[in-house]
Amino acid sequence: MVEAKKPFEKKDLSHPEYYNNRELSWLAFNERVLEEVSDSQNPLLEKMKFISIFSSNLDEFFMVRVAGLKDQVKSGFNNPENKAGLTPRQQLDAIGEKTQQLVKKQYEQWNDLILSNLVTENIHLKQMDELSNKQLHYLTDYFDNEVHPVLTPLAVDAYRPFPMVLNKSLNLAVLLEKYEQEHHEKMDRMAFVQVPSVLERVITIPAEEESYEYVLLENVIEFFAERLFRGYKIKATCLFRITRNADLTIHEEGARDFLSEIEKELKKRKWGGVVRLEVRGEHVHKKILNYLAAELDIEQGEVYAVNGPIDFTFLFSFVNTLQDFREELIHETIIPQRPLDLRANEDIFEKALQQDLLFHHPYESFEPIVEFISRAAVDPAVLAIKQTLYRVSGESPIIKALERAAENGKQVTVLVELKARFDEEQNVHWAKALEKAGCHVIYGIHNLKTHSKITLVVRKRNGKIERFVHLGTGNYNDQTAKLYTDFGFITSRKKFGVDASNFFNYLSGYTEKPEYHHLSVSPYEIQSKFIELIDAEIESHNLHGNGHIILKMNSFTDKRLIMKMYEASCAGVKIDCIVRGICCLRPGIPGVSENIRVISIVGRFLEHSRIYYFHNNGDERVFLSSADMMTRNMVRRVEILFPIYHGMLQERLIHFLKLQLSDNVKARYQDQEGHYHYVEKNPMGRIIDSQLECLQNAHPLRSRMDELLQSLEEVAADLEEEELEKEQES
Repeated sequence: MVEAKKPFEKKDLSHPEYYNNRELSWLAFNERVLEEVSDSQNPLLEKMKFISIFSSNLDEFFMVRVAGLKDQVKSGFNNPENKAGLTPRQQLDAIGEKTQQLVKKQYEQWNDLILSNLVTENIHLKQMDELSNKQLHYLTDYFDNEVHPVLTPLAVDAYRPFPMVLNKSLNLAVLLEKYEQEHHEKMDRMAFVQVPSVLERVITIPAEEESYEYVLLENVIEFFAERLFRGYKIKATCLFRITRNADLTIHEEGARDFLSEIEKELKKRKWGGVVRLEVRGEHVHKKILNYLAAELDIEQGEVYAVNGPIDFTFLFSFVNTLQDFREELIHETIIPQRPLDLRANEDIFEKALQQDLLFHHPYESFEPIVEFISRAAVDPAVLAIKQTLYRVSGESPIIKALERAAENGKQVTVLVELKARFDEEQNVHWAKALEKAGCHVIYGIHNLKTHSKITLVVRKRNGKIERFVHLGTGNYNDQTAKLYTDFGFITSRKKFGVDASNFFNYLSGYTEKPEYHHLSVSPYEIQSKFIELIDAEIESHNLHGNGHIILKMNSFTDKRLIMKMYEASCAGVKIDCIVRGICCLRPGIPGVSENIRVISIVGRFLEHSRIYYFHNNGDERVFLSSADMMTRNMVRRVEILFPIYHGMLQERLIHFLKLQLSDNVKARYQDQEGHYHYVEKNPMGRIIDSQLECLQNAHPLRSRMDELLQSLEEVAADLEEEELEKEQES
């Protein structure tokens, strides 16, 4: 034991070489998303989705993370304060180099893989010079009648300044030429046309039977652009798109009406500083490119010249169009199975009074969670419903249930987090709707985001108060619950109910942070709990030599916790990390993290659940949480970590963790340099796709449970038959 500690005593565990840079680690995650495009197991339309997800991810990354680094550079801040020791300038340079490589790879996949496979399936996304006369005639009418009336060409001169280009909008820059009598020479002019987002970007055109042919709206506008500038000759055109800084600067200090403050800031998001310029074509006219770069204040490295359509997020809707008649090119639609803990027509409240309930979405239906709130809304015995909302769907049945509950006279308190990034506008809408229905609405907590997922239902029956608590790792969003893997938990344990009441009173009123029986609540408390658990595991390992920690989360960035994991590794504790996205921890470093393994699973579903396991010499401790081990979750958010006590529920969670750790299809492992590689398959071993196994059976233990129930029923039947035989003999 003493020898195992020597490396720890010699190493400075805070040294930058032991950490991955946060931003570069995120790009490595998005690279794993892009790898799914080449995975032969994914159907064609699923591959198109991954190309689109890659682009959507990159948009948000530039609008928030890159924008923040640019602000630091502009303000003169250039200290290497991040874990990996890179200055903001160094990070921007590394991000630019890596992103250029990834975008190039993305367009190679589009041109070499996706388009050719679409043609094989008789689906054609055509260029204008590939169209027949019949198709050109159709598009001429379409442009004149449907497109032209919506377009607004914008000239640039002394009286008409460079237009304020909207964030993420697609635009056409046009370089015009005309002989000017006044100057007796040809003069160049610049003009712009925004591609209208109100029109469908993918246009269906006439085609032969059993062939499906389309063109993109921007190509049609570019082709007919001369109709917008009569009397001028078009020298060159360039389709382009900009990404702006979209991180809100919310002045919470002194804000009398926080909702109004959010609404005001949302209007500014469209006009933030430019952080990226995308142009179509690798040989854009120099005059156009130089003009755009100067007007937008963009450096050369921030220009991305692409060989194909700009902004692949249009593929989401295109896939929806194609799957209507080519279902074989997409994953079979899953029907979430009934939860293991709820039999058909079983009352969720009555069952929760008997035992704790665990739900695994999307493999198990999210509908019982909706039903939990909907039933409470109409139950005359229910007195109050309290809930936190971070992200919900556009037509949320949960919102409707809360409105109905308030209309039925129940005490309904809802914390709607207005600072949920890129959902602020929708959350403002829901906050107003809930207030109008009579709910008590809280907008969040000063300088903190409330990211917790918790619902409390208070019911009075037979003169006694009953409290039911739902806690989850994911949002109360019935749509993402079909795509994200998450766990939900319902309990009627008395002290959980007391904790939930104290938590909501802390959010809604003036009170000091309460003491909790079972919950750990950030800021800071969850971090302290983790350190306490890691220390206990180190101590247990020193005594018994069987220390083991398993962590599953979205991202791992908190330096204090990473250093604690290094300390545990140095003590000999085995640590398995399942981290989908960013991971600043580097595994496998001799004398630092040689007992740590890191894998990432990127597959059909977005791995979103957070599970924390500590072996504790066989007295296993399992926790679920809304929080990742990220600094923001530990110190800048209101999060909840909660224990799972029920033995069978613990077993199910541990079984699931072990299944993920054995994945050799969608799992990638991180090496000690921070690079990711597919987990190697044993030629003689079993192929394990953890998501597919969960999908094929709503839960790995379901068959065992069904077998057990069946055998118990058979035993009962045998006993009954024996009793009947004895009666007959007597």
